[in-house]
Formats: sequence, C-alpha cells, structure tokens
Amino acid sequence: MQGTFKIGDKAVYPAQGVTEIMGIESRDICGNQEIFYVLKVLDTQKRIMVPVSKVSSVGLREVIGGPDVSNVYEVLREKQRPIDTQTWNRRFRKYVEKIKSGSLFDVAEVLRDLSLARTEKPLSCREREMLEMARRLLVKELSIAENSDEENVTGKLTDIFGADPEPANKA
Repeated sequence: MQGTFKIGDKAVYPAQGVTEIMGIESRDICGNQEIFYVLKVLDTQKRIMVPVSKVSSVGLREVIGGPDVSNVYEVLREKQRPIDTQTWNRRFRKYVEKIKSGSLFDVAEVLRDLSLARTEKPLSCREREMLEMARRLLVKELSIAENSDEENVTGKLTDIFGADPEPANKA
C-alpha cells in the first residue's frame, strides 16, 4: 500500500474511521526527509499525519469495495455466536483489539456481538460506547463503499438488529 494514495482519496485509519488525504508533505525529522500523508478524519475533522513508509504498520488502508460490502452484511446477519462466559472487561478488551485492527469485518463482528448481547442483558456503559463506535465506523465506511448516504446504511443495520434502545451517552 505504501505510496498508493493521492490527494482527495479516502482511506481508513484504524479506530478513527474514514479519512480523506488532504495533502502529501515532506518534513525534516531529525535530519532525515520523511514524506507524510496528511489525513482528515471525516467524522471529527481531526488531522493525522502518517509517514508514507509506515502506512502498512499503522494499518492505513483503502475503503472496502464491491464483494467485501456484501460479505460485511453477511457477518452482521450471522445470529449464531458462541456463549461468552468471560467478564465484561475481558470481552471489552477483545472488542478494542478488533476495532484497532482496522478490519471492517472485525468491526462488524463487534457490532453484531454487542447488538445480540444487548438483547440478552443490559450492556455496561463502556460496552454501549463500543457498540456506538463500531456502528459509527461501519456506517461511515459502508456509506462510502456503497456510494450511499449514511441514513440508508443505518436503515439496513436497523433492519438487521432493530432500533437502538437509546444512545450510549444517555445511560
């Protein structure tokens, strides 16, 4: 992936979401010239600089395309999940690792598992926040991948999981 993005491209930065390449800059770091992608996170307007040489190691990747979109929806529709007897904080750490992986399939698993879990018992505050983060990351990337609006993707998720009982920050 190194060096494959150009200004205006969309890219996914793990745990931050979809970004836009706003610039490509050269900076002097300790006497060495380093080329950076200047990213703007679409949801938060946060700016991130990623050295071109570190694109793979930080997990910066292209937005998913075609067949992967339907595969993500297949992951979301899977209703069979193993019974997890771990404490909520161990499950939470596992979810954090999946979110940080940068894989939209892992993010979809987090959304699916937490959405199914909330039908069985109340989620902890941190689990509700993780559910909301997974939903936000998924909606943004799928809307771009499908060339659709976020409301359309949100509607598809509602069809799969039902409406959210309440936002995470109101609990």
